[in-house]
Amino acid sequence: MLAVERRRLIAENLRSRGVVSVGEMAAVLGTTEITVRRDLRVMARDGLLVRAHGGAVLPSAIGHEPSYSEKAGQAGAEKSSIARLALDMIRPGDSILVGPGTTTLALARLLVDAAELTVVTNSLLVAQALMAAPRVEVILTGGTLRRSIHALVGPATEESVRALRASTAFISGNGFTAERGLSTPSPLVAATDRAFAGAAQQVVVLADHTKIGQDTMCQTVPVGRVHTLITDTRADPILLEQIRSVGVDVRVA
Repeated sequence: MLAVERRRLIAENLRSRGVVSVGEMAAVLGTTEITVRRDLRVMARDGLLVRAHGGAVLPSAIGHEPSYSEKAGQAGAEKSSIARLALDMIRPGDSILVGPGTTTLALARLLVDAAELTVVTNSLLVAQALMAAPRVEVILTGGTLRRSIHALVGPATEESVRALRASTAFISGNGFTAERGLSTPSPLVAATDRAFAGAAQQVVVLADHTKIGQDTMCQTVPVGRVHTLITDTRADPILLEQIRSVGVDVRVA
């Protein structure tokens, strides 16, 4: 395949998804990862994309916060697998924090038949899903509604969880790297997720393969504060090994 055709296909994938990984594009194009990296370098030089760990994003994606509807259609099967593996970490009687996101929502849906459990959440969708869980006590934080993610954020949210102590915080985000940990484009969301992490004995990040190696504007939880990362089999194994090397327990669903 000619270079111009490869780069056209890379650009198409970027426009439709906002992010591409080197491994995925090598498989799609039927070429080597070395060739894809060379194409990405050329396209970055021309201003068509921004290089990221293991791939590339659109120039506007660093500060862009995808809406819930944008994220809902991505990696659905993988998110379900991640949620099932996360469910194994929850025990009867636990008090847990569950942040907003499509993967954390998948986990909440699995908790409908759970034994006695307390769930603190700032996600309206998580709270709604748990309406059908008779043995789960749901505590909804206060805060300011951020419509794009159907969640409550801001100082009131942070204050409402500051005095709590939960066994585990299950949170998601827009990117995860070995250098910066979890990140998001929104300072408000980042501050709220940090408050969730601070209220938990352990922090579990649920992130499908499209988030691994991506780095967005605001650091949410530094890598040293993350105990476990649960991702899926399509995540770049080299990036996962880098994350393991800094002390994170990486589990692949």
